[in-house]
Amino acid sequence: MSLPFLPGSSTNRNLGKERFHKSQHFDYSNGVPMLVGSEKPGIGGELLVGQKIKPKYSVYPKGQGSDVASWVAFDKQVLCFEAFCEEAAHGPQEEMTRIRKCKIYFYLEDDTIQVVEPHLKNSALLQGTLIRRHRIPLPPPDDEQFYNVFHFNLNQQMVLYSRTFTVTSCDSFTRNFLTKLGVILNEPATVPDDPYSKLREQIQKNMNPLRPYERRDTLKQFLDHDGQVLRFYCVWDDTESVFGDPQELTLHYFLADDTIEIRAVAAPNSGRDATSKFLRRCKLPKNGPAQLKLPGQSTDRTMLNVFDSKSQGKRFILDSIKPGAVHEEFYKDCDLTVGGEVNVFGRRVLIADCDDFTKDYYRSKYGIEDFTPIQLKAPAAPKPPRLVPPYNGFGSEEDSLSSCRGLLPKPPQKDFRKFMEKDRYGLDSNVLSFHAKMVTTDPVDSERVFIISFYLCDDSITVFEPPQRNSGVLGGRFLERGRVKKPGQELFKSERSQYFEAQDLYVGATICLNNQNFLLLDADEYTFSYMEQHAEEFPKANVGNILSKLRSAPEEKQSEMRKFLTLSDPGNTGIIPYESLRGLLMNLDCGLSEHELLVLGRSLCEHEQPEADVGLMLAVAQDFLRKKNFDAFPDMTRALMHRDRYKTGRLSTKETRTICKGSRLPVPESLLGGLLSKFADEDEIDYHAFVAGINWLENPAPPVRPDDTLKFDVNTRSDNSWSSVKNINYSALLGEIFPSSVGDPAAAAST
Repeated sequence: MSLPFLPGSSTNRNLGKERFHKSQHFDYSNGVPMLVGSEKPGIGGELLVGQKIKPKYSVYPKGQGSDVASWVAFDKQVLCFEAFCEEAAHGPQEEMTRIRKCKIYFYLEDDTIQVVEPHLKNSALLQGTLIRRHRIPLPPPDDEQFYNVFHFNLNQQMVLYSRTFTVTSCDSFTRNFLTKLGVILNEPATVPDDPYSKLREQIQKNMNPLRPYERRDTLKQFLDHDGQVLRFYCVWDDTESVFGDPQELTLHYFLADDTIEIRAVAAPNSGRDATSKFLRRCKLPKNGPAQLKLPGQSTDRTMLNVFDSKSQGKRFILDSIKPGAVHEEFYKDCDLTVGGEVNVFGRRVLIADCDDFTKDYYRSKYGIEDFTPIQLKAPAAPKPPRLVPPYNGFGSEEDSLSSCRGLLPKPPQKDFRKFMEKDRYGLDSNVLSFHAKMVTTDPVDSERVFIISFYLCDDSITVFEPPQRNSGVLGGRFLERGRVKKPGQELFKSERSQYFEAQDLYVGATICLNNQNFLLLDADEYTFSYMEQHAEEFPKANVGNILSKLRSAPEEKQSEMRKFLTLSDPGNTGIIPYESLRGLLMNLDCGLSEHELLVLGRSLCEHEQPEADVGLMLAVAQDFLRKKNFDAFPDMTRALMHRDRYKTGRLSTKETRTICKGSRLPVPESLLGGLLSKFADEDEIDYHAFVAGINWLENPAPPVRPDDTLKFDVNTRSDNSWSSVKNINYSALLGEIFPSSVGDPAAAAST
């Protein structure tokens, strides 16, 4: 009885089925419609009636094993089998059959097979990959199927493309893998001997001499002395031949293999062709032969022909007695000495000198100390001096001089190294600035103020006149930047003119710039600091030289100096005004210039700077930032964190200052430097705390008074002001000049 065709009562084959596509069976090939899908399945991938599909990759049915794809589960897992094949040999009579050993690799990821034959020396066969990696079909009539892992076993034959391979053994991984699959492996088989290979081994054994040759180990010498070459300077006297003359040579002795190479030294305008080598690199015999030997006449080994047979072939054996060996002496390092001769195939070469490495080698190995060179030719005559013509007035002196040094004039070369070292770098301008005035009787010009700048990168000078109100003189550039000649020099002369240098400019000096005298009155703080830091270049800023001049003063001047210094300080505080010391030294005429007096006063000056309040400085900085509407604090923090490679939260003072300048932080330089010094801890700054302190948006500070803001104004002269020395610690000066009066200023007055 059949069930009614009602929902839930009838079976539907399409229940749970998701694929209903139909494979394409027809297509055009070369413009002809034809059936191309005879092996394709039907609707939804189901097989048609009587249709069979070839297995593609794995032999495991769907649903068994892990869900991982085979190319992932069996990646880089290969089964290795040892095998051999036997083939007929159609070559010589001694070889009828040939046994070829090979390896069969089965790749588990895609069931591909590769057959490789190891290379055998002197086999004369094309070895290597016999069958490239791919899926190999089974032999007919099962050629529609492919080899899989269950077709492999030991001691069995496999037909791969009509060639029969016998599997003999496998490695441990292959054995364990097949055993886990349930394959029962047979016993390993033995590989039969190759008749021709066995015959070759017997012939090779019979060719050994009765006694071995002497072993010559040259590897140690090569490893110990590779790259070490002895160099000798030699001369070959060829004056006996027609048009012959002495010829200079360079002999190279290679310690790695005791070979010698000789190169000819071609002097300029000698008339000789530039030859690469006088003697190629070889072992040089001591006794040059009268006639060179033919190729093969002198060999290290001698082969004896035992017999020659058509059936047995030729037989050779090494000569163990060596009756035809030729013993020849070659030059060694012990035969080469300064003053000795070398026979270079009949040419007598005299060794005149050697280099320093060669001298050290002979001194350490043979203990030779005498390396007196041989003078072979008279010393060269001194070249006559080249007189430089006088300057003609066209162009600069350097340009005119360069036209006299060659046929092709070249522009004069500037000191590029000095330019790179002394050019502006960061906050170091490398410019010396002096405050000067004109030396003149004109009352108008005598009141004019000038700033003379000396650029250390190219020794150029520029003069600028600051504009003054109601002076009647227009300020601005007074002298264009350039090098200035010293006065009193002849214009048309052969010697080069002298220009003003950095040592010629100091406070108190009078310089003449284009027929106008200027008196240097003062210098800025950077100029004094630079000259004091480079005291070896500027004698006027060397405190040691200044104290030496004071110590060398006569005794009466020293007594007057001690008495005046003591009387100028009735309270015994050890401090007097600078003007008192300056007037004393100027009246005593100790030979000190104004610049030296200022340097001495700066070294003894009492620096009294009040300690600034960090809170006040942060409040003033926030006031500046608030007025400029600066709010780029997140960008500034990101820049600081980007520079912090190790994420420690700390950066150096120099890097923090650079980022602040790059962020265009509108804070005066003096205030920024003070804040960085306050936040610095061993030249490292906690930049998070620094940014949080100046962030007026998140951490606002109380308002400040205008007087507090003026202390850190942009126009403050705390860093760039002209020198001002007020009080002098004269007790330290007495200690430097008169060590006996240290600690007792009153005792200095008793003379």
